[in-house]
Amino acid sequence: MLGPLVAIVGAPNVGKSTLFNRMVGKRDAIVTRQPGVTRDRLYGEVNRDPLRFRLVDTGGMTPNTAAPFAAEIMQQAITAIGEAGVLIFVLDGRVGATAIDRDVATLLRKSNRPIVLVANKIDTEKHEILVHELHELGLGEPLPLSAEHGRGMNELYERLETHLENAPEQEDETAIDPPLRVAIVGRPNVGKSSLLNRLVGEQRVMVSDIPGTTRDAIDTLLTVGERRYLLIDTAGIRRPGRVREHVERYSVMRAKTNIERCDAAVLVLDATDGIAAQDTHIAGYIHDAYKPLVVAVNKWDLIEGREKHAKKWEEDVRERLRFAKKAPMVLISALTGQRALKILDLVDTVHAAGSIRVGTSELNRWLEQAAASQKQAGKQAFRVYYATQTGVLPPRFAIFCNDPDKAHFSVKRYLENSLRDRFGFGASPIRMQFRSRRGEDR
Repeated sequence: MLGPLVAIVGAPNVGKSTLFNRMVGKRDAIVTRQPGVTRDRLYGEVNRDPLRFRLVDTGGMTPNTAAPFAAEIMQQAITAIGEAGVLIFVLDGRVGATAIDRDVATLLRKSNRPIVLVANKIDTEKHEILVHELHELGLGEPLPLSAEHGRGMNELYERLETHLENAPEQEDETAIDPPLRVAIVGRPNVGKSSLLNRLVGEQRVMVSDIPGTTRDAIDTLLTVGERRYLLIDTAGIRRPGRVREHVERYSVMRAKTNIERCDAAVLVLDATDGIAAQDTHIAGYIHDAYKPLVVAVNKWDLIEGREKHAKKWEEDVRERLRFAKKAPMVLISALTGQRALKILDLVDTVHAAGSIRVGTSELNRWLEQAAASQKQAGKQAFRVYYATQTGVLPPRFAIFCNDPDKAHFSVKRYLENSLRDRFGFGASPIRMQFRSRRGEDR
């Protein structure tokens, strides 16, 4: 069991994400003074003996307004409220209850969920007098708290413990069989969130025509038959020179971090825009992280004469995405669903290839044959002696030789390609470490 779910809700810029980070013990949510940074639902876990529960951060709720993304953010927050067993309603204690806070309070009363009313940004005792007016909301005793400094956190946990005793627990769907972690990456506005929503079958992530809508990395569990995936929707990665906002810079850093933690990456391209230089850079990030890659060319439904353009796209990907020459490619439409599920089949294929183990005797028979075709003349020639596989995902090999410094790039490339073809590693990245018998590595 995962434990019950607690949702943090409230108006924009009252410190919800700061409180979320304080409770989960790490900086999962982006925090800034700019209102409206959190837009989707962001989940984390809180382990504080004897409490154990899941926590969800939501975007700033603005009922009855027509601000950009307001309706989408409200829908995400309402979904989180429906999932949760307990609500933490956060207000800015120094400002008092605003008209938006009162509208949110009205909505929360209808949820029939236990509510902990938190007056945030009360950094010192002298500010506590400001919270008394919050009694007018009729949601119980307001709790003075400073999420930034940790003040009042013990009392918050005490109140939560009282409510959580009767809150329903959630099943831990990942405990028995860990899902395959799939990062969906690409430039802004290529359709990453639309693809995730198509795969999941619900509006899990906000979709907009405005580039840069997704700020945090959002994890979504997906089950297809007996296959299980944890889909990670990431912020669009722009060229460094075009990343202006501090928030966006942090989003890009988080996107790269999520490439590091995934089992496979799906690079989404825009069929209407061609391959951009930044696409090649993102493919390079995936390559440097040694992650299996699937290339998904989105918005294929918008291309006229699709059949004649298909081969051209294949050629362009192989030629221009030099880090993705062997990666499988699929032409999709997140809007219509065309071939969207094919992505998961390809992810399974590249992940399975990266899981292959080769016996030591079979590996050394290959090495002997490969070395024989790469004979070098002269006394100081590079020679290989034997090899062993040291790991999988990615497949890792230690190759013992006379001198790692003499392992020329062309020899390494030849051995990697030969190894890939011989044992069926396909598009999986391979790590080869050359070692001397004296223990020196390269």
